[in-house]
Amino acid sequence: MLQIDDIRAAAARLNGHVLRTPCVESRTLSQLTGCQVFLKFENLQYTASFKERGACNKLSQLTPEERARGVVAMSAGNHAQGVAYHAQRLGLRAVIVMPRFTPGVKVERTRGFGAEVVLHGDTLDEARAHARALAAQQGLVFVHPYDDEAIVAGQGTVALEMLADVPDLDTLVVAVGGGGLIAGMATAAKALKPGIEVIGVQTERFPAMVNAIKGTHLPQGSSTIAEGIAVGTPGEVNLPIVRERVDDLLLVDEGDIEQAIVMLLEIEKTLVEGAGAAGLAALLKHPKRFAGRRVGLVLCGGNIDPMLLASIIERGMVRAGRLARIAVNARDVPGNLARITALVAEAGANIDEVHHQRAFTLLAAQNVEIELVLQTRGHAHVQQVIDVLNAAGFGAHAQ
Repeated sequence: MLQIDDIRAAAARLNGHVLRTPCVESRTLSQLTGCQVFLKFENLQYTASFKERGACNKLSQLTPEERARGVVAMSAGNHAQGVAYHAQRLGLRAVIVMPRFTPGVKVERTRGFGAEVVLHGDTLDEARAHARALAAQQGLVFVHPYDDEAIVAGQGTVALEMLADVPDLDTLVVAVGGGGLIAGMATAAKALKPGIEVIGVQTERFPAMVNAIKGTHLPQGSSTIAEGIAVGTPGEVNLPIVRERVDDLLLVDEGDIEQAIVMLLEIEKTLVEGAGAAGLAALLKHPKRFAGRRVGLVLCGGNIDPMLLASIIERGMVRAGRLARIAVNARDVPGNLARITALVAEAGANIDEVHHQRAFTLLAAQNVEIELVLQTRGHAHVQQVIDVLNAAGFGAHAQ
């Protein structure tokens, strides 16, 4: 089984080739979550993900004969970019098989590193099978995203750096897909500090590691905003390590992850993808589990599709009450809309959209329902706007 000396050797190979990312406290997140939060900014890597650590460690150990053959990898994006970038740096041919659902930003970035991208399959398992077929057909070296000791050792260097920067961390919270990151980090952390608690986080839609470790039979979904950890089968190399060295596994839902993405963007001014927000999502969903602890979170990736990010931000504003939809019932006479908009303005809200509904309503024929989408300061402000409209004789309510 993988040991800390393997991870230390990986750290020596990585020196000068990957960024030693900062690990710093977030005072605001600490206040909001009730524990002391330290963030490891792996989204600042050149490929915006920790994945290039494992890729660099693996490719650095290829024999001259293997280098001449080239490599093939399967990935939903971050491993792809890591392999492509370090293959380009080392002068190797790289073929990357990506599932068809992979965000366009990851596909284009991977091509930008000089890799040959093949889009195949609707799941990671289908993409993996095709990548192995290409390896056999073309004599390429298969570089697995997580089920490989060299990959796992490279990922484990994250924990070495975190504990060097913040030695008194007592908990590490790590996103889990196939288990490469948490297996490597747990190996390093438990060797350096046996009393530290290592906790994995999976999405409710992809609980493969939770099922494997806890013996549960939770159903698997078909998609998640955390596509970087949307893995159907844990790595065989990682499973025994996780079983022995990881203390607990938690599940988070899509809403938790969306909230965490928006909080990191707003509070820390840092952009993460769904998987990168999973750790903070766990703190938000299970606050009692971490109360009073010194917690290290890995912001493991920042490659998120801009359109998905825009949607998440907008939905986050709705949850926070900063974007609200209200219905106003009024007499359908000239001047009433002007009165309503003036009242909304006096209450300090800004109108985004206005929609008149005359036909699809149960109101009297001489009345109209006006739907307003408002920018507000929060839930209390929304209620204040509604109260102002009702006091003026309009029937207003939130939708």
